[in-house]
Amino acid sequence: MTQDLSIWTMVLNASIVVQLVMLLLVVVSISSWAAIFRKLFALRKVQAHNESFERDFWSGTSLNDLFNTAARNAQNGQDTGPMERIFASGMREYQKLRERRIADPGTLMDGARRAMRASYQREMDVIESSLSFLASVGSVSPYVGLFGTVWGIMHAFTGLASMQQVTLATVAPGIAEALVATAIGLFSAIPAVVAYNRFAREIDRTAIRLETFMEEFSNILQRNVAAQSPAVPAGK
Repeated sequence: MTQDLSIWTMVLNASIVVQLVMLLLVVVSISSWAAIFRKLFALRKVQAHNESFERDFWSGTSLNDLFNTAARNAQNGQDTGPMERIFASGMREYQKLRERRIADPGTLMDGARRAMRASYQREMDVIESSLSFLASVGSVSPYVGLFGTVWGIMHAFTGLASMQQVTLATVAPGIAEALVATAIGLFSAIPAVVAYNRFAREIDRTAIRLETFMEEFSNILQRNVAAQSPAVPAGK
């Protein structure tokens, strides 16, 4: 007699423990895919905002105008990029120190750099969100699936103990049902690992780009401080 060994039938015939493992893995897989798409769109938006602000920064627009635009965007709740927010934090601290009539170049530059570094850390924390979840899914899901497989095989062999004659036809369905858990575990883990590696590379490039911008902006402020300008710098 031919047995139905379709995936759905094997899932329905699996033990309750294996079914719970499969359900858990399916939920984790759906959650990881949702995190992957959210992170994909978020990184694209970050790149677009950074490129737009970088074009404005090097277009010859004065620092005051850029800062006023950034402050206005923040006040109006408009969506801005990490680079613009880092620039605004450094410029804001620089202006505050100048308003206090602090003329020491080292104090001015240290204050601006600390403000930008703190803003950079906050931005990177946001950009790196969900990466730990994807890493956990990629590393744990295969083991959860393997647990379901081992439990299913144990359950299958326990049921065979009462049989006097054991053939491949009687063993195969139980083992196949158990192996479905491993397959679902791998289905959950592989996309998470691939996405994690890709996102990690993109985030590293974004971090390098932001750090390069901070150094370039610091050099511009350094030139303005060295010029002993009595007012907030108006250009680059």
